[in-house]
Amino acid sequence: MKAQDEGKNLKKIVGLAAADLVKDGMTVGIGTGSTAAFFIEELGRRVRQGLSIRGVPTSYQAKLMCYQHGIPLLDPSLVDRLDIAIDGADEIDYSLNAIKGGGAANTMEKVIATMADEFVIIVDHSKLVEKLAVSFPVPVEVIPAALGLVMRKVREIGARPELRMAVRKAGPVVTDNGNFVVDLYFDEAPDVYRLNRVLKSIPGVVETGLFLGMAHKALVAWEDGVEVMLASQKD
Repeated sequence: MKAQDEGKNLKKIVGLAAADLVKDGMTVGIGTGSTAAFFIEELGRRVRQGLSIRGVPTSYQAKLMCYQHGIPLLDPSLVDRLDIAIDGADEIDYSLNAIKGGGAANTMEKVIATMADEFVIIVDHSKLVEKLAVSFPVPVEVIPAALGLVMRKVREIGARPELRMAVRKAGPVVTDNGNFVVDLYFDEAPDVYRLNRVLKSIPGVVETGLFLGMAHKALVAWEDGVEVMLASQKD
């Protein structure tokens, strides 16, 4: 329980630090997940104190949280550019490449991140890894009709695919877009750039959870404070 409380506290610390990046008048991409939830809560507090922003959510979860905290929202389909997008990650390496999609929102998260002039990832230090896809699977959003094809194709490239099953709901997880999520496990760290290209060439794959060369900055929470990692620091 102590480790769980510590992890929650680190997420809160980095969520609050991320809110400092949001300035008056900005249009902000707002991420999904447990770390982003603290960011949303703090943004809402600042909006109530007079901060004027417009949020663009990455999921129904983010949309509902923003609504509950009084953050004005824009529909993503009506936006083509954002000042900043802030989101969590399931894993991030020292080059700021990341895996996202643990919450099954990676397609919209990638759309929002691509719109942004600055994309910032917020994590606690437990998400920082030397190599991606060793301890966390690569999520892939797949249209239901292509499930069989995708499962066969990814096995051919050495992945062990698992259709993500829902909790407290019969059957598979269904994304906000009405699709399935297939999690890809690997015995050894894959070449993520090659993997991303191959996956996106398979008919029926909507998007992968590999966010490669996208982040401009990462905020990483440690016990003694928040570290800022910049894209210019990449190897």
